[in-house]
Amino acid sequence: MAEELLDKVRDAVEAQIDFDGQRLAELLYTVLLIASGVVAFIYGYATENVYNCLYAGLAGTALTFLVVVPPWPFFNKHPVTWLPSNKLSGGVSIQVDGKKVT
Repeated sequence: MAEELLDKVRDAVEAQIDFDGQRLAELLYTVLLIASGVVAFIYGYATENVYNCLYAGLAGTALTFLVVVPPWPFFNKHPVTWLPSNKLSGGVSIQVDGKKVT
């Protein structure tokens, strides 16, 4: 029973995202951090309080962390299918440009 629970935790934390998901994560963190910085600056300027600016920037950073760091399913919409290993598949040969690759 403990092993099943541990397997579920491993699956939830395993962090598998594809290359398109990595590109999306990079775009999201860039846009979110810039937007939160601009909003924090404007909010701090409007209230004339540097602490409000810092707290708003910290909240934007925390939001960015929650959006980008966990392996959400939309980061793995295009998983990469790898070729089978020769050792596991019994010696499958692959042809590249007409030459056998083992």
